[in-house]
Amino acid sequence: MRIVARIVKWFLALLVLAVAGLFTWLYVSPPDLIRIASGYSAKIVCSNVFLADRDAGEVLAVDVQAPGHPLLKLMRVDVDREAGTVSAGLLGILGRSVAIRRDGLGCTSVPNGDVAAARAIAGPTLTPAPPLDAPWPEGSRVDPSQDPEVKRILDDPALTGPGMRAVVVVKNGRIAGERYGEGFSEKTPLLGWSMTKTVNAAIVGTLVKDGKLAIDKNGLFEPWKADGRAAISIADLMAMSSGLQFNEDYGDVTDVTRMLYLAPDMAGFAEAKPLEGDVGKVFSYSSGTAVMLSRIWQDAIGDKGNALAWPRLSLFDPLGMQSAVMETDETGTFVGSSYLYATARDWARFGQFLLQDGVWNGKEILPAGYVAWMHEPAPASNGIYGRGQVWIEGPGDEESSDAAAGLPEDCYWLTGHDGQTIAVVPSEKLVVVRLGLTPSKLQYRPQVLASQLLVALK
Repeated sequence: MRIVARIVKWFLALLVLAVAGLFTWLYVSPPDLIRIASGYSAKIVCSNVFLADRDAGEVLAVDVQAPGHPLLKLMRVDVDREAGTVSAGLLGILGRSVAIRRDGLGCTSVPNGDVAAARAIAGPTLTPAPPLDAPWPEGSRVDPSQDPEVKRILDDPALTGPGMRAVVVVKNGRIAGERYGEGFSEKTPLLGWSMTKTVNAAIVGTLVKDGKLAIDKNGLFEPWKADGRAAISIADLMAMSSGLQFNEDYGDVTDVTRMLYLAPDMAGFAEAKPLEGDVGKVFSYSSGTAVMLSRIWQDAIGDKGNALAWPRLSLFDPLGMQSAVMETDETGTFVGSSYLYATARDWARFGQFLLQDGVWNGKEILPAGYVAWMHEPAPASNGIYGRGQVWIEGPGDEESSDAAAGLPEDCYWLTGHDGQTIAVVPSEKLVVVRLGLTPSKLQYRPQVLASQLLVALK
C-alpha cells in the first residue's frame, strides 16, 4: 500500500507541475488562437458598450459567442467605463487583450498593449445637429406606409430572418416601413461589417472628385515598386483583383483574423503579402485590400488630423449620417474593411445616396458616373462583384439568386458578416436595409424580403 500511495503522490505532484507549466505557458506565451479570441471579445464589447450603449454581459453572451467557437465561451471581459477600456482573456487571465475608446473614432484594438500611445490618436469632435422636424432623410420624421401587405412582410420573422435587429425600407426617397428587434431601435448604431468596404470605396470617390487620387494609380507602396506588385492599381484593389495572397476565412487563425486582432498596423500587415496570382486576372475577396485603400486615401490627404476628419466632412455630415462612426486600427488607419457603426436609418441614407448616383440635395459628392462604375461587374469576378466594392449578386447560391427571387437586373448589394445587407434597386427607387446577428450557417437569404417588398410597394 505504501508503494501505491507513493506512486499516487508522485503522479499527483507531476500532474500539478504539468498543469502549472501549461498555465504558465498559456499566460506568458499564449497561442495566437487565444489572443485572437480575446482581441475579438474586447473589441466587440468595447464598440457595443461605448457606441451603442449596450450591456457588456449581453454583448459577450450573444454577439461574441455568435461564431460558436468553444474558446469564446471561456472569455471574460472587464469594462472600465471611466477609463474607456475593455480587457478580455481566457478565463479573464490568459492571452489578455485590450480595446480602448477614442474620441470620434469609436473603439480600437491595442494588440501590442501600448494604450498610452494609442490614446494619443483622436478623431474629430462630434457635435451632432439636432434632428430637423422634417421628413426623412432631411430630418427624422417618418410616416411609414399603411399598406397592410407591407406590414405583413415586415412582421414575418421568416422574411426578416433570425436575429434581425433592424429593417428599413426606402421607396421613392422616403422610409416606407421599418422594424426593430427586441432591445434595438432607430437610435441604435449597428455594425455593418463588410458593408464598410462600400462606404470606404465612396470615400475614395470623394478624393477622386477632388483630384487627390486617380483610380489607375499604381506603385502604391514603396516596397511594391521593386517587384510585380508595382503593377497593382487602386482599381485592382477596389475590384478585389490585386493578385495578393490573403486568407479571408474567419473560422481560425488566418490572415483576416490576424490582421483584425493581432496587427497594430493592419495596412502594413496586408501590404507585406506577396503576389500569388496575376494582377487584375484573379478575383480574391480580401479585407486586407480595403484597409490598404484606407491607408492610400489617408496618405493622399497628407495631414493625419485632416485625414481622420475626412469621412465625416466629405460624406457623413453632407448625408446627415450623424450616428456614423468609422473606427481605425491602433495606428490611426481606418479599418475600411469592417468597422463602421451607424443606425439603420443612416445606413439607409447611404443606400439612398448610391441610388441617387452620388448626389445629395442637388450636390454632386462623387464624380459623375462613379457609382455606375462601382457596380459594373469586375472582369475577374465572373459577374458577381462590382469594380467598386459592391456585390452584383446577393448572398447565397443559384437557387437563392436575385433572378430566382424575381429582382430586377439592376439590383446590387452591400453585404456584411453575420447577415448585414443593403439592397439597392435603382429601377424601382427601392432600398432595403436589413441588419442583424445572423451567422451564415443559418442560410438566411434577404432576396425574398426585398422581392416581396418590391411587389408590395409598386
